[in-house]
Amino acid sequence: MFDHFGLLAPIYEKFIKSSPPEKLIEIARLPISGPLLDVGGGTGRVSQFLVKEASKIFIADLSLKMLMESHRKVGLIPVCSYSERLPFPENYFERIIMIDALHHVGDQKQTAKELWRVLKPGGRIIIEEPNIQHWGVKLVALGEKIALMRSHFLDPAEITDLFRSFPGEKQTHLENILSWVVIGK
Repeated sequence: MFDHFGLLAPIYEKFIKSSPPEKLIEIARLPISGPLLDVGGGTGRVSQFLVKEASKIFIADLSLKMLMESHRKVGLIPVCSYSERLPFPENYFERIIMIDALHHVGDQKQTAKELWRVLKPGGRIIIEEPNIQHWGVKLVALGEKIALMRSHFLDPAEITDLFRSFPGEKQTHLENILSWVVIGK
């Protein structure tokens, strides 16, 4: 399988710009006193702005080259891992974020189970995904299919449905072409 993200790692943040994620900070109810996990966090382009918002920030990603880029940022702890088999104990994280990454994982249902497993009671999972109901996102999805990226975009209701067997709050926020799904434990 071709490593698209390994190829993009050195130039990723030149094309995918980041700024302080104020909406994420609000939805995640940051700051927190415990650890935060950024699943599929790659270069740490989002988490680099959250270093003062949590006691520790772990970046879990499958791409070693993306993680090498995150390792250059102060305060981020890179961990090479599948999202379906996270190397952390149960009930460990106060917050888990997954920004623009769920559509890239191989088994979204198993990923949801893993996120729930490592989330502390009282914690929150925040998943931000492009809203596939928007025509522009449909073009991106087509482009990723043509590039053989194996992407599988879900609409906000389908993302929420991945967590239906788990008790707790479930919220959806739509903003332009983005959807935010918040799962509370």
